[in-house]
Amino acid sequence: MCPERKMLLAHDVKYKFIRELLQSLGEKRKQIVTFAAGKTIIFKNELMRKIYLSLIVLFLFPAKNLLAQKSDFGNWLTYFGTGKVNDKWSIWTEAQYRSYNFIDDREQILLRVAGIYNINPTVSIAQGYGFISGRNYNSAGVVTNTTEHRLYQQLILRQQFGRFNLQHRYRIEERFLKNDFRVRFRYFLSTNVALNKPVMQKGTVYFSAYNEIFLHTDRPLFDRDRLFGGLGYVFSKDFRVDAGVMTQMQENRSRAQFNIMAFHNFKL
Repeated sequence: MCPERKMLLAHDVKYKFIRELLQSLGEKRKQIVTFAAGKTIIFKNELMRKIYLSLIVLFLFPAKNLLAQKSDFGNWLTYFGTGKVNDKWSIWTEAQYRSYNFIDDREQILLRVAGIYNINPTVSIAQGYGFISGRNYNSAGVVTNTTEHRLYQQLILRQQFGRFNLQHRYRIEERFLKNDFRVRFRYFLSTNVALNKPVMQKGTVYFSAYNEIFLHTDRPLFDRDRLFGGLGYVFSKDFRVDAGVMTQMQENRSRAQFNIMAFHNFKL
């Protein structure tokens, strides 16, 4: 069976499972769901229970990939940490594990750190460094190991319109490759939309989406575009998690990844 057919079948199974789960929930009268950890949450209405359990299904989806054989549906596990020094200065930390399948076929390990200066609550600038260790397959299936060092500068603008939280990120990267040097521009637009509360706070279930375009300063101009959509949950004012599907489109190919992203704020 070709890889494209396997991926379509995996998607069909996933969405059929979610659909059947939500239909079964609609037939039940109880308004509670109990986790294995023993915590019981009482929902105010049917819609919130469906949203919450759909989020759980999305989080459990990678475990189903782990039991399957090789798939073209990749997975990215990401941690974003912001350490507050004072009202003006913060330290950014980031770690990503990217795999071609679930965890058994590593694609990249990416580490970033940056110093952030907060001009005001809605505007910040940063200078950072990134290290990327990658594994690339050629047409014959032979793996090539790569290493890249990056410097980057960025500007972030934040906006809020009721339940909608928007972020614009403008980034310039200086990429130091083994036998090359390239400069790349990136524009990132994201939104988080609170679903069960008026603002993002503890206990909020939210819709998360972003689009990011990458452009070279030389040829080819277009590098790639990433489009993400998923759900998130705010565990506390300092910790939240997103889970969803990201499609990465390049000039001659496109590929889907299941993303889990953890956002953590802490004081230094």
